[in-house]
Amino acid sequence: MATVGKGKYTYELVPNWEKLPEGWVLGQTAIVTDSQDRVYLFNRGEHPLIVLDRDGNFLTSWGEGQLPDAHGMYIDAEENLYMPVKNSHVVLKYDPKGNLLMTMGEWDQPSDTGWSGRYSDVVERAAGPFNSPSDIAIHPNGDLYISDGYGNARVHRFTSDGQLIESWGQPGKTGHGEFHVPHGVWVHTDGRVFVADRENNRIQIFDDGGNFLEQWLGLARPCDIYIDADEAIFVPELDGFMSILDMDGDILARWGSPVEVGHGQGAHAVWVDSHGDIYVNQNLEGHRLVKYRHVGE
Repeated sequence: MATVGKGKYTYELVPNWEKLPEGWVLGQTAIVTDSQDRVYLFNRGEHPLIVLDRDGNFLTSWGEGQLPDAHGMYIDAEENLYMPVKNSHVVLKYDPKGNLLMTMGEWDQPSDTGWSGRYSDVVERAAGPFNSPSDIAIHPNGDLYISDGYGNARVHRFTSDGQLIESWGQPGKTGHGEFHVPHGVWVHTDGRVFVADRENNRIQIFDDGGNFLEQWLGLARPCDIYIDADEAIFVPELDGFMSILDMDGDILARWGSPVEVGHGQGAHAVWVDSHGDIYVNQNLEGHRLVKYRHVGE
């Protein structure tokens, strides 16, 4: 099997890992794992929420006809799932069995940002929640942070029961707190908020009140962020594939796509399970889910 990375961050590609029912096709997908390392796939397909075991065996699915446009996902300590439905402009909270617990935003009612509908265009103005939200993360105190996203240029902070606390961010290409497709968000255990500012090829880091702290440049359209217990930062890149960084932004490991593709067909989402195995969503039809088994020191 193909091996990637280096040192502690060495992985072995697991080919043909997922075992979906015959005829099922996995669309663009967000990924989380639970305490039993079951793998939840929130995807843009006919079966929007698919659950597999750690060996890739199919367990269940739900959300058919209800979840039209998956983008991003988070799982909390009670194993509730938080799911942005991008083109419907809502973020939903479900229990693991598919019971809806909370809706943030108004279905099919985007906020007014003057966005053209093309991700290559910077929005005209920032606005309130939501216009094509992209990702969600949870602060240690329970507050919810949502990157918003394709049609907006903001990060929104909510209480755990869905009440808006504050928002920050403006459209732009270089300034601190300016965003062009804030695509992924992660809140570290120390409260710092990491934002994958995709079309600006950088990660911006803020305190939990939205005050700018620093930025890391030189990334290839970063899409998502996962920080593990050892403070390794996993960053999938749309014009690359996977970079693992330390808390200073220095590269620990980096590798390219397992298949020959061009720019824009790299990695789109990432999650790491309790064994250190990596699950990656690739922006490529027929190759949506890639698993790497951790074999490092």
